[in-house]
Amino acid sequence: MKNQAKTSERRASRPSSPSTRIDTFDNPCPERDYLIHIQVPEFTCHCPLTGQPDFAHFTIEYIADSRCIELKSLKMYMWSFRDRGAFHEQVTNQVLDHLVAAIEPRFMRVTARWNVRGGIYTNVVAEHRAKRWKPTVPLDLTPFRQASPYAL
Repeated sequence: MKNQAKTSERRASRPSSPSTRIDTFDNPCPERDYLIHIQVPEFTCHCPLTGQPDFAHFTIEYIADSRCIELKSLKMYMWSFRDRGAFHEQVTNQVLDHLVAAIEPRFMRVTARWNVRGGIYTNVVAEHRAKRWKPTVPLDLTPFRQASPYAL
C-alpha cells in the first residue's frame, strides 16, 4: 500500500488583497469617551513625481461614536495605497477623510511619520472633531505622580 498524503476537508482560503472598503462594527461602549489607538508601521505608497517608494508609520487615534473600525479591513485599506502615487500631505488627509466618512467619530487624529527622503523627514498630522462633541476635562494626576515615583 502506497503512502498517501492526508488532505484537509477545509478548502484553501483565498489570499488577502488590497481593498478600499472599510468595515465597521457597533461601538460596545458608546456612552463613554475612550481612546482607540492603532499603529500601522508598514504603510507604503510612491512619490507621484519620481515613482520612488515612500514608507510611513501611521498612528490612528479616535474616540468612536456609534461605530468602530474593523482592523483587518483597515489593513487591506492601507495596503490599497501601495501602488498609488500621492504626496504625503494628500494621502494623510485622504486616510482621515475616508475613516471619518466610515465611522463618523467624535474625534480622530491621523499622524503619518514619513521615512527620510532626500535628507528630509516629514510628519503630517490631520484631525477631525465632531461639531456636537465636547471633550471631557482630563483628570490631572500630577499631584499623585509627585507623591510617588511609581504612580502613573
